[in-house]
Amino acid sequence: MNTNPYRRHQLPTLSGLQERKLEVWLPSQYFEQPDARFPVLYMHDGQNLFKPRPRVYPGWQVAESISTLAAKNALTPPLVVGLWNTSNRLGDYLPAKPVQTDAGRAFLKAYLRNAHRRVKQVSSDLYLRWIVEVVKPFIDANYRTHSGASQTCLMGSSMGGLISLYAVCEYPQVFGGAGCLSTHWPICGDPFLEYLEEKLPAPAEHMLYLDRGTEGLDAEYVPWQTEMDALALRHTYTPGINYLSLVFPGESHHERFWAGRLHIPLTFLFGSSAKSTAWAQ
Repeated sequence: MNTNPYRRHQLPTLSGLQERKLEVWLPSQYFEQPDARFPVLYMHDGQNLFKPRPRVYPGWQVAESISTLAAKNALTPPLVVGLWNTSNRLGDYLPAKPVQTDAGRAFLKAYLRNAHRRVKQVSSDLYLRWIVEVVKPFIDANYRTHSGASQTCLMGSSMGGLISLYAVCEYPQVFGGAGCLSTHWPICGDPFLEYLEEKLPAPAEHMLYLDRGTEGLDAEYVPWQTEMDALALRHTYTPGINYLSLVFPGESHHERFWAGRLHIPLTFLFGSSAKSTAWAQ
């Protein structure tokens, strides 16, 4: 039996979407409990999750965080599917529908002009289709997973936070939770909030985690995260139960800080106390 916890795959892509690698990490319990099935966490920017790249990215230390929490019985350890990004990262992670309206296009155009950035192609709908129609069926067919939405979550930082939240709204029957760290609201904040007002899924079957620091780029997120908190309350989410929004003083937009607080969204989404009866299916 192959007991290497890291597995790399190259799956077919969809027309119009760049090819990318994906890496699967299996917790030790996967090998110790051969009859058990496990929840799944899909994470964006997959090349930054497991192994640090000196002088580039320190890495999220995802495997270490989950293993430590599992050893304390703080969560049911998920399989992690790391989806690598591409040269069109901005377009893959930018929520498409909010920026397809006249107001959304104008908002995005102003942001890109001020930030001196460009988007090759807004391909997030294709990216999510690929995850739902190609990646998830492959993972569920080749690994012992709990395939239901209540055991399938997404997580990412910055633009990865945006696409995780967007995915739960576009595919609420597939994804039951999202972890959004340092969500990069300025690129589509106002139109995205209007979209969320209409599309945020039912709180009875979904869990949402959002956070930000207070320094650097994260300091710009205050108005949108504040409005998102109010929006979640209007949609009857309950803080601490199925909605958690945190602020970390002194922390900025960096993998070092995301790795340092990763245990919080992991425990919130997969912790034994986090799952109600509806989430234990």
